[in-house]
Amino acid sequence: MEQTSSKSSLYDAVVVGGGMVGAAAAIGLGQLGLKVAVVEAFAPKAYDSEQPLDLRVSAISAASEALLERLGALGGLDSMRKVAYKGLETWEMDGCITRFHSDQIGTSHLGHIVENRLIQLSLWQRMQQLENISLFCPVKISDMSRDPLQDLIEVQLDNGDALQARLLIGADGANSMVRQWANIGITAWDYAQSAMLINIETACAEQDVTWQQFTPSGPRSLLPLPDNNASLVWYDDANRIAQLSQLNNSALKTQIDKYFPERLDRNFSVVDKASFKLTRRHAQTYYRDNLVILGDAAHTINPLAGQGVNLGFKDVDALINTIAGHLEETNGWWNSQVLAKYQRSRYRDNQLMMSTMDLFYASFSNDILPLKLLRNGALKLANIDSPIKKQVLRYAMGF
Repeated sequence: MEQTSSKSSLYDAVVVGGGMVGAAAAIGLGQLGLKVAVVEAFAPKAYDSEQPLDLRVSAISAASEALLERLGALGGLDSMRKVAYKGLETWEMDGCITRFHSDQIGTSHLGHIVENRLIQLSLWQRMQQLENISLFCPVKISDMSRDPLQDLIEVQLDNGDALQARLLIGADGANSMVRQWANIGITAWDYAQSAMLINIETACAEQDVTWQQFTPSGPRSLLPLPDNNASLVWYDDANRIAQLSQLNNSALKTQIDKYFPERLDRNFSVVDKASFKLTRRHAQTYYRDNLVILGDAAHTINPLAGQGVNLGFKDVDALINTIAGHLEETNGWWNSQVLAKYQRSRYRDNQLMMSTMDLFYASFSNDILPLKLLRNGALKLANIDSPIKKQVLRYAMGF
């Protein structure tokens, strides 16, 4: 991987955004033999086992792990921090719980909890092994323009360089500059809730189950982290989360003790915290001529089930497979007909997952007694071992 550039260079693909999804897309296209450039403003910090755990973590599904393995990036995480989880548990009322476990479908685990930065770092390490990927970092885009005669998009960088792309890939996050430049509209709304991420140090060693209890004001969740650590996620009214964010760690622990389920061992200390607003976005299309968007640039989802980055990795997998099947086309693998196939493979699936999360969100935020009894009965019924339960579990794993 190169980190230098000429003043004007032609690439098969220019990926804007070198985060988890953008880096994965670059590697996948590089493995197809394409010449790829990655534009990113910030490089991930080098790994040190003594570093404090990041607040932003992801529950990487088995399907995402399989993609990372094919990209050659999964092995890099073996020398960093991660923790496997074998179980998923959800409940609202005591006695009405749904439990999923890897043993139910004969697998060793359902996925891993990994810090976002470490996933990105492992992908960057893999990019360095591919000579046909050039990294432009730290730089920002100053302008973009289309050359219809040459069937190209040109990207101007703030260091004076110009990159010409047969395909421009927007993987630059929820406020995507690429999406806005392409005049791609979005359907969006604010959930009027926020989520607080809280890293805690626990008295007991890491767990292998991630759990979530629903409350009328929002879920309370735990994700296991390496060693004696865990990540708590507190969903609540935006004003309530803003109040909690002002508390010191000791006062925040008092609130956690009061409002989290008894299942949480109270022998812990708060290490770090941060919060963010919950917003739903879905692009009205994923492509234009010579341009495609994926990951958060195309969709942001309620993090209720931790599927955000997994949907992004599904986008990457679909884009790679779609392009791989059209490399020999005379009118170009980057043409709109090919990109339309990518959209057809992902749009409905993303829409389904987003709508499902919205349904859960709306249902469990309603405290009307008949509805409460109905949904808790459904949770209890869903806990019965059946082919449907196994199919749901496989879907949660990304298959």
